[in-house]
Amino acid sequence: MDGTTPYLAEGTRVGIRHYTPEDGAEFVARARESKALHQPWLFPPANATAYASYAGRLIEDPTKAGFLVCERDGGGIAGFININNIVEGAFQCGALGYGAFAHAAGRGLMGEGLDLVVRYAFGGLGLHRLEINVQPDNAASIALARRCGFRLEGFSPEFLFIDGAWRDHERWAVTADMIRT
Repeated sequence: MDGTTPYLAEGTRVGIRHYTPEDGAEFVARARESKALHQPWLFPPANATAYASYAGRLIEDPTKAGFLVCERDGGGIAGFININNIVEGAFQCGALGYGAFAHAAGRGLMGEGLDLVVRYAFGGLGLHRLEINVQPDNAASIALARRCGFRLEGFSPEFLFIDGAWRDHERWAVTADMIRT
């Protein structure tokens, strides 16, 4: 081995890297296995065509940055974290969305992965602020945001259109000065 790593950043148990077209089969299989865990909060792509479109946007659109959270032991995809709506200039902010896959849920892998993405966003991407918008009944997602140092900043009624309806969301955020990069 030449000592190189496929990861943008690594923790004890996980590394983060960008999506690739070649990740489609594993991502789709994990999404299908995780349907009960994700819904009604999240609807990741569950077929090859949907994955290709989804990953393509994350790869090509400069207002997005997508990361796969991969187990360092074996490299399997444990989950995903995306920074959407990246705004530069005076704002330097992005909106996070994430999901664990069922086989990795409850093992602390996403917390480690989210910490890595936050540090990467504040370092390599030069962002100042990250926001997470979470439906109030999504206790697992709120717990993850809280564990990773995000603060509750407010409530947005009918904020996002998910699963056929406008859903209320809590707004959680973290700024670069709250995290040591």
